[in-house]
Amino acid sequence: MIKDFLPVSRSDMEKRGWEQCDFVYITGDAYVDHSSFGHAIISRVLESFGYKVGIIPQPDWKDKDSITLLGKPRLGFLVTAGNMDSMVNHYTVNKKRRHTDAYSPGGKMGMRPDYATIVYCNLIKQTYKDVPIIIGGIESSLRRLAHYDYWSDKVKHSILIDSGADLLLYGMGEKSVVEVADALDSGMDVSDITYVKGTVYKAKSLDHIYDDYIELPSYDEIAADKKKYAESFYTQYINTDAFSARILVEKVKEKMYVVQNPPAMPLTQMEMDDVYSLPYMRDYHPVYKKMGGIPALSEIKFSLTSNRGCFGGCNFCALTFHQGRILQTRSHESLIREAERMTKDPEFKKKGILYTNTVLSFFIGACYGAVAVNAFAVRAAYLGFVPLATGWILVVKHSMVLEAERPQEIAKEAETELEDAQRLEIEQK
Repeated sequence: MIKDFLPVSRSDMEKRGWEQCDFVYITGDAYVDHSSFGHAIISRVLESFGYKVGIIPQPDWKDKDSITLLGKPRLGFLVTAGNMDSMVNHYTVNKKRRHTDAYSPGGKMGMRPDYATIVYCNLIKQTYKDVPIIIGGIESSLRRLAHYDYWSDKVKHSILIDSGADLLLYGMGEKSVVEVADALDSGMDVSDITYVKGTVYKAKSLDHIYDDYIELPSYDEIAADKKKYAESFYTQYINTDAFSARILVEKVKEKMYVVQNPPAMPLTQMEMDDVYSLPYMRDYHPVYKKMGGIPALSEIKFSLTSNRGCFGGCNFCALTFHQGRILQTRSHESLIREAERMTKDPEFKKKGILYTNTVLSFFIGACYGAVAVNAFAVRAAYLGFVPLATGWILVVKHSMVLEAERPQEIAKEAETELEDAQRLEIEQK
């Protein structure tokens, strides 16, 4: 396995000795090979299973040739709008156009279209009519069945219908994408891949479904009746558990159904560790350097993903609907190994320590302010910033010392702190 960014051009493919990609991944984000970016995880997971994946980041949707840069893929196109829903990325809650896009070079706005997944799929269909299209990411996941579209103030069909894609992967996708890839590689037609958990597909009848399923209100019923819409969403919401969820069926029109399989099984701790140990470059592609880099990376470059999923079910949050109700965690050893790798990054001592201390102090300040609001009311906001200021002072005061420390010493200190925390947890129990 070559330790490098995945191909974004023909010349990159030639360096690897590839004549053809197995999958071409089209994303609305700039190409950042970091585990906080969905396209990086999925592409690296596929690579670990022996598949050749090329990336076309932010193709020009006004030019159909822009999706031909890597040629025709052997197995299919993977399409995502990016780490954010493209409409949330573009507009404020007041439907005002945003001025910057943190996921584009230099924060430039306008590098992806509205409803990016739909536009990209239609672009592919114009050139490669016979190549399977698999969509995923947050935009597709949250629009997998009929849904209310805030921006147009209408109830829309499943994005699977509007995009013309063949298959939709919802949720986190590591398991389902490999299973789909293996099926396509074995010679199966994409229309026959109806059994994979964590997928949504179109069907002309329900005769092939042997398990019990729940038929949701039809699209016409949902569009006409708000109560029916609420009933449908509630049924979807209580079927987000991989162990108890049932197949959901939504009638779109006469002899056309959208079928949602139960969610993919959650990753075990070992599987989580494997995903985050893949050879990410942990940086944006060098082509963006002269463009000002990718702002979104600066926020998370020296962060650690420790868990997924949430059992909270808050009304204002879509996390449960996307990641599921079951918490999935990484081992302490995996987190420490990644932290050690971070310390070897040339930028770590310049930005990482400052960032870590600042965020930590702000977090403490925010928590303090939230508690203090009941007792101090107006003074709470002021009091909440005291730890923040303290954190900044500590950073400035000790910056020379931190710069002088070796990465091994920093990693050792982190390990000691973790052991102390574990010991305290045991004592409290």
